[in-house]
Amino acid sequence: MKPPPVRWTTSPYEGGTGLERLVIFAEGRQNQPMANPIFANLPTTIFEEMSGLARELGAVNLGQGFPDDPGPEAIRARAADAVLNGYNQYPPMAGLPELRQAVASHYGATQGLVLDWASEITITSGATEALAAAFLGLIEPGDEVVVFQPVYDSYLPMIRAAGGVPKLVSLQPPHWRFTRAMLEAAFTERTRFVVLNNPMNPTGVVFPEADLALLAEFCVAHDIIAICDEVWEQVVFGNARHRPLIGFPGMRERTVKIGSAGKMFGLTGWKVGFLAAAPDLTHSLARAHQFLTFTTPPNLQAAVAWGLENAETWFREMPRDLARSRDRLSDGLERQGFAVLPAEGTYFLNIDLAASGVAMDDRAFCLHAVREAGVAAIPVSALYEEQPVTNIVRLCFAKRDATLDAGIERLAKARELARKAAPAEDLPARA
Repeated sequence: MKPPPVRWTTSPYEGGTGLERLVIFAEGRQNQPMANPIFANLPTTIFEEMSGLARELGAVNLGQGFPDDPGPEAIRARAADAVLNGYNQYPPMAGLPELRQAVASHYGATQGLVLDWASEITITSGATEALAAAFLGLIEPGDEVVVFQPVYDSYLPMIRAAGGVPKLVSLQPPHWRFTRAMLEAAFTERTRFVVLNNPMNPTGVVFPEADLALLAEFCVAHDIIAICDEVWEQVVFGNARHRPLIGFPGMRERTVKIGSAGKMFGLTGWKVGFLAAAPDLTHSLARAHQFLTFTTPPNLQAAVAWGLENAETWFREMPRDLARSRDRLSDGLERQGFAVLPAEGTYFLNIDLAASGVAMDDRAFCLHAVREAGVAAIPVSALYEEQPVTNIVRLCFAKRDATLDAGIERLAKARELARKAAPAEDLPARA
């Protein structure tokens, strides 16, 4: 609706009291929205919706991605000691030197990166704040930003709030790969950024070296900055290997690398994130961070610093234990007739409803499953803005065995009820 014109009786700055001018101005705005439509028009997130239903109905929650394990006790004990006996006032804006040094050392030891902790590392209050700092600190109005779907739900509103224009590239199951043709269609003379989540939530994909080299080629050729959400970099299974895009030829000066202690250590509520980038980029990133949260609790920073320097056993055993949980869930679901897609990293695996003999779309099935069978999951279509894939459901396997077993049983019930409710001609061929 077009807002009404402002009603001026006389020149607002030449006659009338200040109060009269304010009333006239308010009358002119009374039918206009008072909030930024980028955020005011956002629906409730699918994670909040499904987790809310799980709480309300007492359902098993395989939807939201948090582990049942409390995280490494030694690191939690360090945080508790730092609260009681350490420094609890404002730490340096860019983060505790000991944590910035530990981050640089960790990436050097695990990924072969040579980073200067003093000029290239910034500590943030979680990876979502790091993403916000990258978008707000680097994007200018009108810049095109290439984003891959399915997409973590915070990316698009934050890109738009910074004035960016998302250009969506849709990935398809079961392999979720991008191609040269897809990148050629997405990159234009107005493209300034690309956002890559690797390992990728919700697909569980760890992008192979060939795909990353292709993306690096396009970034260099088009003079693009890559914003790399790599929070799952330690949660990789089997023969899969995480390769940071910043390590590819030509990418050292044009990549923002984002990490997360919460994902590394299974402490998702701690919200301690890392930004790594060349000094010129870090200058802008740190200035944006300065006016978002300014800093991050020093006790948690101190504990994470200690963890990065002393958690070799955790980093070896955590992926092995999660892979065992993944296999428990995958094998159980396959025995119940579900088609399970490969999962090389993250806390998530996906099932293909159509290939599992379920005629419902993913959202309808997830609502049916939580209400009728008592198990919550995430419809992957909710993570597409356009042309969604509608037959894939995401499940979190970072749970205790009893939770996974209950989830398998209830998903089997949901599948059976859905198949009984569907007309015979609508059922896929799978038994």
